[in-house]
Amino acid sequence: MFGECHMHVFMNGTDYRRAVMEQREGKCETVVRRNLEAYRRHGVTFVRDGGDHYDASLLARQLAPEYGIDYRTPVFAIHKQGHYGGIVGHGFGDLVEYEALVRDAIAQNADFIKIIVSGIMDFNKAGVLTEASLSSGEIQEMVHIAHEEGMAVMAHANGADAVRSAVLAGVDSLEHGNFMDRDCIQLLAEADTIYVPTVSTIYNLLGDNRFPDREVRELWNRQRDVIAACFEAGVRLALGSDAGAYCVLHGQGIEDEYRAFCLSIGESAKLKVQLMEGEQRIREKFRRK
Repeated sequence: MFGECHMHVFMNGTDYRRAVMEQREGKCETVVRRNLEAYRRHGVTFVRDGGDHYDASLLARQLAPEYGIDYRTPVFAIHKQGHYGGIVGHGFGDLVEYEALVRDAIAQNADFIKIIVSGIMDFNKAGVLTEASLSSGEIQEMVHIAHEEGMAVMAHANGADAVRSAVLAGVDSLEHGNFMDRDCIQLLAEADTIYVPTVSTIYNLLGDNRFPDREVRELWNRQRDVIAACFEAGVRLALGSDAGAYCVLHGQGIEDEYRAFCLSIGESAKLKVQLMEGEQRIREKFRRK
């Protein structure tokens, strides 16, 4: 069974507000154990969290050995104040504050650093992001600071500008990567960056009716083509479903992600090998030194 290379243990896949309420009501261990059990039930033994601001992933890492799971976490994601990212971490105003957050994560034994350098998709309007990318200079410095501290970097990036800047900055894994262009795919093919598309966040919305199905289908078609092009170009790929996000359930999410890849590329031994190699690279790079 493949590992889950991108998830959020405090979320529930159905209702974000309820997930937050459960954390505030002190139900962290109940939630974490429930979700770890879902991974054990689905035979998933490796999990990489994308961070939170409730310390849920720290507790999950502590409890994970009971469930036979190798669990990695950045503790919290780091975003620029005034930009997307507050739902999973902490914000910084300038690079001095960013460096302080990196050191705080390290002090809490983070396995890696997670940064957010763009907005997210607008599921009501295919091709539109909620906000533009941070500047290439900012992204370069964010990655450099984390690498200087000896930490691998996981980067949330959507849009060609954000993806291009993140890959050129040397991020160790690129998450989501919606709306990238051919230039981005070529850069990824030449880089050591592992790409984790988290396409289940789109694929699982087909027919759900929360968003206009025509727009969701257009998003799916676009990302399906990107995944196929990345596979053909030899990009390092790994499976991560963003489990905990709406319509992506813990444990089940990674099976959905693999199914989406197979629909994009076609199931083959070559695909399985490429995905396992990408996951192995994540296992090797995203761990406490």
